[in-house]
Amino acid sequence: MLTRLSIRNIVLIEALDLDFARGLGVLTGETGAGKSILLDALGLILGDRAESGLVRAGEDKASVTASFDFAALPASIAAALDDADIAIEPGEPLLIRRQVKADGGSKAFVNDQPASVALLRELAPALVELHGQHDDRGLVNPRGHRLLLDRYAGTDAGGLDRAYAAWAKAEAQLAEARDAVDQAKADQDLLIAHLAELTALEPVAGEEVRLAGARADMQKGEKLSDDLETLRHLWEGSDSPLAALRVAARKLDRIAEQHPLLTEALDALDRAVIEASEAEDKLRSAAEALVHDPHELERAETRLFELRAAARKHRCEVDDLPELARTMRSRLDAIEGGEAQLDALEAGAREARGAYVTAAEAAHAARIAGAQRLDAAVAAELAPLKLDAARFRTSVTLLPEDRWGSAGMDGVEFLISTNPGADFAPLNKIASGGELSRFILALKVALAEQGGAATIIFDEIDRGVGGAVASAIGERLARLASREGQLLAVTHSPQVAARGAQHYFIAKASSGTVTRTSVVLLDPAGRQEEIARMLSGAEVTPEARAQADRLLEGV
Repeated sequence: MLTRLSIRNIVLIEALDLDFARGLGVLTGETGAGKSILLDALGLILGDRAESGLVRAGEDKASVTASFDFAALPASIAAALDDADIAIEPGEPLLIRRQVKADGGSKAFVNDQPASVALLRELAPALVELHGQHDDRGLVNPRGHRLLLDRYAGTDAGGLDRAYAAWAKAEAQLAEARDAVDQAKADQDLLIAHLAELTALEPVAGEEVRLAGARADMQKGEKLSDDLETLRHLWEGSDSPLAALRVAARKLDRIAEQHPLLTEALDALDRAVIEASEAEDKLRSAAEALVHDPHELERAETRLFELRAAARKHRCEVDDLPELARTMRSRLDAIEGGEAQLDALEAGAREARGAYVTAAEAAHAARIAGAQRLDAAVAAELAPLKLDAARFRTSVTLLPEDRWGSAGMDGVEFLISTNPGADFAPLNKIASGGELSRFILALKVALAEQGGAATIIFDEIDRGVGGAVASAIGERLARLASREGQLLAVTHSPQVAARGAQHYFIAKASSGTVTRTSVVLLDPAGRQEEIARMLSGAEVTPEARAQADRLLEGV
């Protein structure tokens, strides 16, 4: 609930600190005293647009700070703060501060952490529910009517949401499968052609490296063939250097015994013959290794070029071609087996839709029954509020299938008819400000709603009524406050004011050219005097004081 409101330099308010408690709080004062300023200030906390005109004349900025206490932080507030990365300790009050500059700029803070105005608007529905003469939020907004009826009727909204989610998932899977099959069919001819090419090519992983190596070796052999042929002629034949060395060795062998130096010469010559023979063997082996078949080189080059051309065509590496062929085959298989898969998915989607329709029809029946009970409950509240000629109806209409959703197949809206024979229409279309507020009060009492906003505010709900009607309004406001926890009412009615657990008096005073608005919490004596003023006017009479006492005693 709202526990404290601090205002600085807002229009006529220089500095104001108000503490609020549970139950019904009433705000009274002369017309023009500044009650609307309080609501405007609170509107800043709720994310309303910052107007430069709200800043007190002569000041460069204004600020409003509101403190809210919760036994347990509402889930919607906790989720919004978590999304905004704003931490709040358990048991810690929620502090919202808004600064407005004279040039129209504004800043917002939540527990002294910078926040966006969008976050304030997201928090607002769980903080304050304001029912004013021109307010289009809360119960007036038809977007929330279905949720209110579901709470009242006990609709299984959770089961309905799960059924819709399952149906939506099944339809999404079916749509995805259909798109895949349609795309595959569109590409089928091209896939067949590409797969035929790859199948004929029969690529093998690692083949490119092997072919490139073999091609390089054969190209080397081709380049060295002339040199090797020349060397072969040098080492082969009877006139080759090696043959001459061997003849020389045989001749030297016959005379080597004649002198030690000849023996050494023979040893050296033998070594030369051995080395030359080894060289001859290596040359022969090299020639064999580098021998190439021109046709084999051509075949290797052709194969290599074909593989690389296919890779360029499909924008992949050569080693990826085998996997690409398998992928193409799988896509073609998917086309062939796609119809069977679609049949299964279509059956699943039909089953999910049937389950959703069953849940939605049950919700529809619950809403119809709940609407009838709610209409009767609201009707019982209208007569005491001087709305006995009015009629209230909860409209539950079946929507076309393209508008079905997680909340079912129903459109829900609260309608009223203010005169006998008049057509039903939305709340804010045909009701005056005072009538609208009383309709909302009757509806709130009938709904017995729990879990709404922390604080409910009614702005001049008693406008244009008095006597028994005002007393009935006060009684229902007090009853509603006891149930909801905290309710604030701006009122001109002494009957309503007498029902308040706290009474705030708003006054405007002028000093020279400076006008200020102040708010004070009245004590019992001050409260009796204010209610007497509301009863008698400018001059408070003893009779008015006595009547005020009777009003206060009656509650």
